[in-house]
Amino acid sequence: MKSKYIPLLSALTVPLAGWAQSPKEHPAQSDTIADQTVQEVSVVASQGIRRIKGAGIGDLMGKGELFKAACCNLGESFVNNPSVDVNYSDATTGAKQIRLLGLAGTYVQMLTENLPAFRGAAAPYALDYVPGPWMKSIQVSKGSASVRNGHESLAGQINVQYLQPEDEEKTELNIYGNTMSKMEANLTANHHFNGKLSTGFYGHFQNSWDHHDGNSDGFLDEPNVRQYNFANRWVYLGSKYIFHGGLSLLDESRKGGQRTHDMEMSNPFKTDISTRRYEGYMKHAFILAPEHGTNIAWMTTATMHLQDAGFGLKTYDVNEKNLYSQLLFETNMAHDHNLAAGFSFNHDYFGQQYRMQHTADLQPTRDNEKENTVGAYAQYTYNLHERFIAMAGIRVDHSNLYGTFVTPRINLKWQVNDVLGFRASVGKGYRSVHALAENCYLMASGRSLRIDGNIGQEKAWTYGFSSSLYIPLFNRTLKVNAEYFYSDFINQAVIDFDSNPHEIHIGNLDGKSYSHTFQVDASYEPLTGLSLTAAYRRHIVKTTYGGKLFDKPLTNRYKALLAASYKTPLGLWQFDATLQLNGGGRMPKPYTLADGTASWDSSFGSYPQLSAQITRWFRHFSVYVGGENLTNFKQKHPIIGYDNPWGTNFEPNMIWGPVRGAMGYVGIRLNLGKI
Repeated sequence: MKSKYIPLLSALTVPLAGWAQSPKEHPAQSDTIADQTVQEVSVVASQGIRRIKGAGIGDLMGKGELFKAACCNLGESFVNNPSVDVNYSDATTGAKQIRLLGLAGTYVQMLTENLPAFRGAAAPYALDYVPGPWMKSIQVSKGSASVRNGHESLAGQINVQYLQPEDEEKTELNIYGNTMSKMEANLTANHHFNGKLSTGFYGHFQNSWDHHDGNSDGFLDEPNVRQYNFANRWVYLGSKYIFHGGLSLLDESRKGGQRTHDMEMSNPFKTDISTRRYEGYMKHAFILAPEHGTNIAWMTTATMHLQDAGFGLKTYDVNEKNLYSQLLFETNMAHDHNLAAGFSFNHDYFGQQYRMQHTADLQPTRDNEKENTVGAYAQYTYNLHERFIAMAGIRVDHSNLYGTFVTPRINLKWQVNDVLGFRASVGKGYRSVHALAENCYLMASGRSLRIDGNIGQEKAWTYGFSSSLYIPLFNRTLKVNAEYFYSDFINQAVIDFDSNPHEIHIGNLDGKSYSHTFQVDASYEPLTGLSLTAAYRRHIVKTTYGGKLFDKPLTNRYKALLAASYKTPLGLWQFDATLQLNGGGRMPKPYTLADGTASWDSSFGSYPQLSAQITRWFRHFSVYVGGENLTNFKQKHPIIGYDNPWGTNFEPNMIWGPVRGAMGYVGIRLNLGKI
């Protein structure tokens, strides 16, 4: 690939926040988002988490980092990441949620190759929809991110970069199995027809068939999930035109609830979620003036998400359609000045049918939601030899539901010298709320679910600051990073477990809601092949419930992490281990049971988790063996009222810790060569 295509290919395949190339890199500036050569831009295996390049604050996880754990899917890829937490939201459906800056995953904009993804009804289970072997890298941008990708980023962005058809030709097979009776098989392959046209094929199958109940409450610790996932991607690299496009489909069955194979019950409580998802995308890029990096690109993605869900006798069926399209223009006005501008259109449709009560003869309610949003943005980047970068962007959007709103964002980077660097960001974010689609797992509760009909658009300002130190120590470099973020909500959709013991209420914020997050982390390589990472993060997250300001429930107050990775000199063996200490937090206000006791404690304590993996590398394959939650810590009573799931005291949503105990796994990665 000729070097003149680098700016355009970057616009199509790698995150753009603060992108600026440097002809020469200083040791302290090794926080690149992509390793570059004269011929191409690529992301290569990394032995640690690197800082994203440009003015943004965040991390890039490459293939080397992903190989440190089984990484069966996106949700399991953050085991070694000090910034991102992944927790179960309830104990019956297996819904998972990312937490970033102490805030729920709905405030993190999910992207796949810079296209918005996994919105609405897909959000509770989206972390299982991205197979680990399909991923090339993950970019985690914290706080105020680029305005290019829309207005919805409140806590940050997570952008997944898939394997590309134009990558080195090879076919890989990954087979995995664990002690929870889960089996996975993944196939990735690409083929180059010539120097311009390439295609890639990706397949994933998983199945968990046994019925594990480690705490003997009669409910499955995890639902039985069977998933088929396929994708086909194409790329054409011409001299003046570049095309990326592809199709994917997913079929998943998720069954949980009470065990029935070894007990007699006339009316067991079951959860059953069937999902069919279809996606297509295309990216067209036209090179106008390669010497100035001037190009025009048009990117479009369309999704249909069909979900039929049952929670006992409660039901939620949704037909969700999304269309997103963006036209962008980019040029380097001078050596240090870059301008990007564009237009975007987003269409969301939710055809919903639901029954909120455990009454078989109750007629389901029908409710349709539709929103069209058109927007325009401009972003200017000034890059002074990678030492000082200023990125300022503004976008104006108009929604048929919420009118016109403006999103300003600024990111700054100042690399004082090869030892010390600073970054800062400030920006506003907006998010449209689809309360039932995003939180349908709450229907498993015995409580009634009440959602206000006038929930407004969520709005928040987020401020961030980070400093980095690169300290020479014994002929090596100790990297120390400290960060602080503050998010202040103007409006928020609040999930209230506290005010009414018989009800879960979702309504508009009436009072204050904010989050303070402080994090410090350090990494060092004391020996060749041995890398150590230590991190500590502290949260102060408060929201107003029933007129009073409380700590946000079910949220850890802190997290400490220690990770070690060692690869032998010849690269034949790799040993990885991560120890986490998750701090305690507040439980929602308990209510009184019939026997006079409290439904649960008012708080939960801290708990440790240990994961480890050993990998043996061979010429054409590798074998890995590992374990998760090796400390075997489990939340004692994840389901409240498990003995009467049809009662009003049944509550599976009070999850603050691991539901399953220690788990072991084994897998093999095979390189089968060219197709």
